[in-house]
Amino acid sequence: MDRHATDRYATTPPTPDQLRRWQRYLANERAEAQVYRELARKRTGEEREILLKLAEAESRHEAHWRGLLGDAGTGPHKPDLRTRILGVLARRFGSVFSLALMQSAESRSPYSFDDDATEQMSADERIHAEVIRGLATRGRERMSGNFRATVFGINDGLVSNLALVIGVMASGVAPQIVLLTGLSGLLSGALSMAAGEYISVRSQLELLEASTPDPETRTAISELDVDANELELVYRARGMTEHEAAARAAAVFTALVSSRGELDDAHLIPTTDREETGSARSAALFSFLSFSVGAFIPIIPLLFGLGGVVAGIVALVLVGVSLMFTGGLTGVLSGKPPLYRALRQLLVGLGAASITYTLGLAFGTIL
Repeated sequence: MDRHATDRYATTPPTPDQLRRWQRYLANERAEAQVYRELARKRTGEEREILLKLAEAESRHEAHWRGLLGDAGTGPHKPDLRTRILGVLARRFGSVFSLALMQSAESRSPYSFDDDATEQMSADERIHAEVIRGLATRGRERMSGNFRATVFGINDGLVSNLALVIGVMASGVAPQIVLLTGLSGLLSGALSMAAGEYISVRSQLELLEASTPDPETRTAISELDVDANELELVYRARGMTEHEAAARAAAVFTALVSSRGELDDAHLIPTTDREETGSARSAALFSFLSFSVGAFIPIIPLLFGLGGVVAGIVALVLVGVSLMFTGGLTGVLSGKPPLYRALRQLLVGLGAASITYTLGLAFGTIL
């Protein structure tokens, strides 16, 4: 704890507002330390060690506020709502969602603007945000492939089929025609998304395969002229410097001699690290299902026999809630404010629907 802060409040008693703020800080630090311990309990190895170190740091901050509060810090104090939600998520799930929320919380620490917090505590919180960003990034990378296809598919289904249904509805055709149009949009869009995702991932895999060294190359290495050493050119073509390539080629020939002309896969031409692309079939399936889920929501009121303005309003409400949920979820995972992402998704969806509604009215008048 900061000795100067202790001396200052020994002569000037803190105000009631300061006491309440310190009590809130104290409760939050206790709760955040517990969140890190809960997350550590569900992990092993290096990640567990890092999270426990963060919990220790939060405990140091807790000691600072406890020292300032004195007897006023002994009672039960509740953390704020955000920290309580983090605690529930950590206990129930312990997932990347919790880490993403912790990243956001650490990034917006009030200590930078509070004279009662030390500069070291403020610096700690900024560093903690970067540590959590690194841990959350690992989780995001593990779930990025299918999660990306799912979120994009749902959003595309919601926006495209809502725009289609609202546009056709505005033209004044019968509800049965609107429903048939919505179902056709669902199937055609889902199939298109699945086909596009399959081709995209499959093409990426084929490009990577084209860059992968041919394993049969090792059969030719034993026949090379050691003095000419053209194997060095292979390594230089792969991005090594002339010195590195020469050393690598010499090592391969040394291994070739020691193994009596037989090289295993460990001595083949090295490949560069690549991101995991995932399965083309898996990506296509996720895209098909997620688009179908999103595109199904705008036609729900039509399936229940609603029509006209009522069906349009219900569809807009259902899709609006869904867009805000997916937008907020994306915001949480990216460590950004979820409300902004939710509203952005909502505005995009409603904007597309308003355009097609206007066009539907125009075509309906012409027809």
